Amino acid sequence: MASARVPLDERQVTEPGPLGKEHTLPALHPDRKEDRCFVPYKPPPENGSPAEVEEFLDHARFIMEDLEWLLALPHDKFWCQVVFDESLQRCLDSYLRYAPRSLDLTALPSSSAMAEIQRSIHKEVFLTFLRMATYKESKDNFLTPAVFGEIIYDNFLFDIPKILDLCVLFGKGNSQLLHKMIDNIFTQQPSYYSDLNETVPTVLQVFDSVLEKCGLRCEGATAMEPMKLNAYKQPTAMTMSQQELVDIVLYLCDSTTTIHAFLDIFPAACSTFHSHGFLSRLTSFYETTVPDLEKAVRKRNFDDKSLQEDLWKRLSHSCRKMVETAHLLLHHTCLQPILEGRENMQTFAEELLQHFTSFLTEKRFLSDYDEVFPLSDDISLLQQALPVIDETRTSYLLQGVESAWESVGRRKLPNPSSLLSSNQGAVGGAAAASSASFPPQEVAGGEAMMDVPRRGNNVSFGAVCSLSSAELESLLSCIRDLLPDLGEGFLLACLEEYNYNSELVINNILEDRLAPSLDKLDRSMPRPVKEELPSVLSNRSNVFDDDEFDVFRGKKKKKMLDDKQHIAEQRARYQAYETVVDEIELEPGESAAAYGLDDYDDEYDDTYDMNQVGANDLDRDMTNTVCMFGHNNVNRDQFVQDPALLRERAEARRAAMHIRPERPSNVVGRPKGQGQTMETFLDRRKKEANKNRVANHNRRTMADRKRNKGMIPS
Repeated sequence: MASARVPLDERQVTEPGPLGKEHTLPALHPDRKEDRCFVPYKPPPENGSPAEVEEFLDHARFIMEDLEWLLALPHDKFWCQVVFDESLQRCLDSYLRYAPRSLDLTALPSSSAMAEIQRSIHKEVFLTFLRMATYKESKDNFLTPAVFGEIIYDNFLFDIPKILDLCVLFGKGNSQLLHKMIDNIFTQQPSYYSDLNETVPTVLQVFDSVLEKCGLRCEGATAMEPMKLNAYKQPTAMTMSQQELVDIVLYLCDSTTTIHAFLDIFPAACSTFHSHGFLSRLTSFYETTVPDLEKAVRKRNFDDKSLQEDLWKRLSHSCRKMVETAHLLLHHTCLQPILEGRENMQTFAEELLQHFTSFLTEKRFLSDYDEVFPLSDDISLLQQALPVIDETRTSYLLQGVESAWESVGRRKLPNPSSLLSSNQGAVGGAAAASSASFPPQEVAGGEAMMDVPRRGNNVSFGAVCSLSSAELESLLSCIRDLLPDLGEGFLLACLEEYNYNSELVINNILEDRLAPSLDKLDRSMPRPVKEELPSVLSNRSNVFDDDEFDVFRGKKKKKMLDDKQHIAEQRARYQAYETVVDEIELEPGESAAAYGLDDYDDEYDDTYDMNQVGANDLDRDMTNTVCMFGHNNVNRDQFVQDPALLRERAEARRAAMHIRPERPSNVVGRPKGQGQTMETFLDRRKKEANKNRVANHNRRTMADRKRNKGMIPS
């Protein structure tokens, strides 16, 4: 054997020949391959007989034993078998093609024995691909990275379709391990990036194929070629056969799930998809196709109701995956570079706002996207990272979102619930990984994507009539002009159900798409009569009813209101003010006090009175002053402050004047990459504009000034 620490592609081994003579061969040589035939994989039978189940179990045991034998081979033997055994590649390819997906509920094993062996095969296939994507297993067993890239690329061990199938089959529960595996493949062989670039146009043809089968044509970004003359003769989703409709829904579900799984596990591919305008094509396709397919699934008559429910779940799942794919593209190509603080942040922000603006014309897509990933959250993050974003533009976008919700006739919940995403946890073991990826994925119900709100789902957020009586009468008359046979009571119930949108009510009545609660109502139901509310005073109830102070009940109320005694008591008082007498003649012996008068005379002259009021006030004040100073002996020196204290205060004032305060032009911002506040941005702009006024920036100005005054010879 070759010495250690030598790459497998450079090793030479010595083995005995057919005649017993030893000969030297490269470690990777077709003659070193073992003769073993790997059988292709077959999916589990659907409701099969016991004989078919037994046949599947025997066939699956062969595959499991062969893969276990392959994984037990040493490093050099494993790579010889992988590179030169074509039956092994056919076996692995057949599993990627026919293995049940998470949504294939009918293809899942029906018995516990079939489920157990299916999990075992799932585990062995994943471990085989994982070992094939590893070029270094230990210090002694490894391949040169460049040679490893050539081997997997030239021998088609991995290609873009296989990588897509690996993501959709093993992504749930193994995302981190699968991400390292795919990243290693693209790193060691960059040619896969060019293959991916050539694959994206093929992926876009999926949308064109669905549009063509449904007899639709997408305007704008997806209108890549003129419409054919016989395009109008093609069947639509309502007129095509039931089997064709089933095939289209299954095809769309599988394609959208695969694309989302790949971009979610390998985000580096988002830039390649973005460069082909995948986002604009996706939104236009969603807006054109989804309402038509939903209408076909709801309106068409299916003999098997379970088939109709399965198609609705798959279509809802496809809508969810398309919305999540759009979010992945926006996040990894526009929003994440801004949050990471990369260069040209303004360019990424402008591109993100351009995408949001293009969404405004796609009303249905925008409302579904905002329900799962609120646009206000992304705009808030953008404003925090770049405070200079135009607020008028962001307000316009938010108003466009509200308009989209109103145009599709749905009510936006205050706290929208996020859709369940695939688990991204690391794999604790191979068995746990396989069991985590095999059970069927939970699918959201059809109500999540309905274009008509149901009151039963959102009881607490029912529509409240904010219209006046005149506006409500106007809406009723407008509807009754078109539909005169309907009763006003039925129309009022429809308006309340659809948030008082008359256009939506008329459209749903004509297309027979009313909510189940409205279908049960009588369409000629009259308008309910508004009952008058009873008087509050007559219906009030209190613990003090009928007591001695209760004047609002019984005969006491009338008796108290008719009693005018208090008015009679005040009458004599007011009669005394009726007559006013200016002069009263006093009889001899009568005094003015008898009539309520006083003896004050305002013409009295006190000039010659003997009462010297205030004559001696000055002498009294002087006497008090002399007495006060004579007894207290106040020392005037105590009012003079200490000179040392005065000198200390003066020194403190001079020191404060010499301290040079920090100039307000000094700007201290955050570290690079963490963003700056608006205050720092404004201070830097002010400093840049006024920096020539301080320091040595004005030497030329001062030199000119001295020269003009003759201080410097010219």
